[in-house]
Amino acid sequence: MEFDVEHIRADFPILEREVDGRPLVYLDSANTSQKPRCVVEAIEDHYLNHNANVARAMHVLGAEATAAFEGGRQAIAGFIGAARPEEVVFTKNASEALNLCAHVLGSRLKPGDEIVISVLEHHSNIVPWQLLAERTGATLRWFDVTEEGRLDLVGAAAEGLINERTKIISVAHVSNVLGTVNPVREIAALGHAVGATVILDASQAVPQLPIDVQDLGADLVAFTGHKMVGPTGIGVLWGRYDLLAELPPFLGGGEMIEVVKMTGSTYAPPPHRFEAGTPPIAQAVGLGAAVGYLSAIGMDAIAAHEQEITAYALEGLKTVPGLRILGPSEPVDRGGAVSFTVPGIHPHDVSQLLDSRGIAVRGGHHCARPLHERFGVQSSTRASFYLYTTKGEIDALVDGLGFTQRFFGG
Repeated sequence: MEFDVEHIRADFPILEREVDGRPLVYLDSANTSQKPRCVVEAIEDHYLNHNANVARAMHVLGAEATAAFEGGRQAIAGFIGAARPEEVVFTKNASEALNLCAHVLGSRLKPGDEIVISVLEHHSNIVPWQLLAERTGATLRWFDVTEEGRLDLVGAAAEGLINERTKIISVAHVSNVLGTVNPVREIAALGHAVGATVILDASQAVPQLPIDVQDLGADLVAFTGHKMVGPTGIGVLWGRYDLLAELPPFLGGGEMIEVVKMTGSTYAPPPHRFEAGTPPIAQAVGLGAAVGYLSAIGMDAIAAHEQEITAYALEGLKTVPGLRILGPSEPVDRGGAVSFTVPGIHPHDVSQLLDSRGIAVRGGHHCARPLHERFGVQSSTRASFYLYTTKGEIDALVDGLGFTQRFFGG
């Protein structure tokens, strides 16, 4: 079935909006994606017709809510190729999922052990590991990146970055700033060769690429719902079931227990061991609808569109005088986020001028300050694309950047 972007855009009512009399050009999907009508309607239907708490209420609404919640889990498991639904843990976002990993793996660390991340990580995949290193006396080390914005595997090998002291490796599958698609299978193999646990932040990958978590080679994979046409307030941690079953709980409370006595407690098996309290029920229903929507279009088709529109954007941005693209300038092993700087104009000013023309981009360090420091810039402007992005919107961005340069006398 041919990918029809205009047909897809009709599913997203917000894309019909105007901003100051101009059509909305939404180029901030790496920050959060827009939501199709079917996702909003699924959440509305749940609240209006099936609302109850899950796993506790012995009545019709409780049974319906539980079936819908676990149905969302099953849909996500199928979407990412999990071996069983019990490998899917619901969190409130990817940040919580990564903090969960850092917390429960911390009991295994001792002074002298090493944790490996990379300089291109989102702060959510830096700060939890810094805190863990402080708690345990472990050492935090990281991959550098090349000038092109790819992980420096050669340099890492030369310095022995991954070695017998390495216990945890946690890296992004796709950079939220550079768009770089990292060689995660190779990294996982290197980690497993020394007995390390390998974690992926797949927040930018799962929305864009066909994902089979068993094929990736990682032990734990975190991502979030709101970047993949799903609702806010829900994230996912996938883990190998045998690993999840041997890890301690993250939070204590209702639903994560087996038996509670005043003298001690035992804990439920995964995934409920990691889902203390009332979970994001309606959000799981909405995320189940989101993966159904993406699956109906086809992730191969979405990835191909992302590749095409990113290639078109890279070529268009190269026509803007002096503009510097951070990261790969060719659409090879690259996702749909393009960050850039415009000489003499602060990214916040670029964003504001573009917004005056209805074009929504992001300006700042995109929760990746160390990466910006690595490239010698304080911040950048980021345009990011998704299944509903058109070439006409890319043309509007390029025209808007020309307007911005003229406005500032460039």
